[in-house]
Amino acid sequence: MKKTILAFTLALLMTVLAACSGGTSGGPPGGADADSGTANTGSAPAGDGAAAGQVELRVMWWGDQARADRTNEALKLFMEKNPDIQVVGEFAPNSGYFDKLNTQLASGTAPDVFFLGGNVVDYAKKGVLLDLGPYVGKELDLKDMDKAMVEYGTFDGKLQHISAGANARGIIINTSMFEKAGIPVPQDGWTWDDYAAVSKQISDKLGKGYYGTYNFTFDGMDIYLKQHGKQLYDMPNNQLGYTEADIRPWFDFWQKTAEAGGVATPELQVSNPPTDTGKSLIITGKVAMTLAASNQLAAMQGMTQDKLTLVQVPRGQKGTGVVFESSQGMSGYAKTGHPAEVARLMSFWVNDPDAAKILGNDRGVPVTAANRKLLESDANEVDSIIYDYTSRVSKQAESEPFAVSYNLPGFSEFSKLAETTVQEIGFGKKTVEQAVVDFYSGTVKIFESNK
Repeated sequence: MKKTILAFTLALLMTVLAACSGGTSGGPPGGADADSGTANTGSAPAGDGAAAGQVELRVMWWGDQARADRTNEALKLFMEKNPDIQVVGEFAPNSGYFDKLNTQLASGTAPDVFFLGGNVVDYAKKGVLLDLGPYVGKELDLKDMDKAMVEYGTFDGKLQHISAGANARGIIINTSMFEKAGIPVPQDGWTWDDYAAVSKQISDKLGKGYYGTYNFTFDGMDIYLKQHGKQLYDMPNNQLGYTEADIRPWFDFWQKTAEAGGVATPELQVSNPPTDTGKSLIITGKVAMTLAASNQLAAMQGMTQDKLTLVQVPRGQKGTGVVFESSQGMSGYAKTGHPAEVARLMSFWVNDPDAAKILGNDRGVPVTAANRKLLESDANEVDSIIYDYTSRVSKQAESEPFAVSYNLPGFSEFSKLAETTVQEIGFGKKTVEQAVVDFYSGTVKIFESNK
């Protein structure tokens, strides 16, 4: 028994979300949220403690201070509309959030509600999430929620996750850099050959210190696989969805593009990671393109005078490989003493129009049609770009449907392995051939030990 408890505890402690993408994440594979700004660590209480007769709920999320402010304002509104419930909120930056959550889960002190990204499958497998099914149609109203979003949060026939926002990954483009280079801004429908050529043109035209693209070998891997009829994780059959031969061309593509001079150097990528909005070379006008979740556009645009936009990822054999997907969402703790109140909070989050106005597109566009229509009617220029882009992706998916991605088991280890592999190639430590062999064999080992 002691060995079982110890193993469970260690497994929880190793489950960490990759830098959304998902966040949130550009977002990690299987997730489209990628928030990674800085945040004040510690608690961010939405209330001052439960009064007599009130139920107290703890809610935890990750993000920066701006997200914390929006979230606390929405939670305050929830308490005003539900005076029998007191909410205490706490948040952490991406880097520490899941360590904190896993420690609390292991000790039995987890919040009643906590946010998860593309790694939700790991938590569902461990049996720590509340089954929300008994509350649907009662405390939890999902009538106007996109069906795909409901399906996304259902595991083993149980609803265990409610999406709080939806995104579509795409290429964020610094159009000002294209104007300086005298090159037309790319349009939907381009190919990966086009992408490589444009990246080199930007670098050549603007000169030393300027690059066409960040390297997103890892972040774009699942998209590339979908474009060729494969996937990272075949969840229904609980097996890897690709072979070593399936990913070799993708690694070759990035190596050739880098050798041509179109990709930011490994040194720059490490010191100015694309997932850190505050350090991104997109906003400083040094890199023209990168893969990112659509909800990142607003944060990035707010930090630069250069004009940014979104275009669909280059097409492969079977299309773009991108779908309208959950960015992140809420799950209830299986041991919560207040499951009905947890369901009420989640229902408020996805349905209340006043809450939608407060939350905006920070975690992605709303998951209900009514709230999307509400926000779109009063959208600013940047939000209009996001709505237009997600609409284009949604329409494209009607003729080119793709399955939603889930992070494979052991995703934390897998992401570290993938990032290390990319750096080993970039810094000349390994050839592409050897790196891919080692990467795939390492992936198999990680998967087998976690499935």
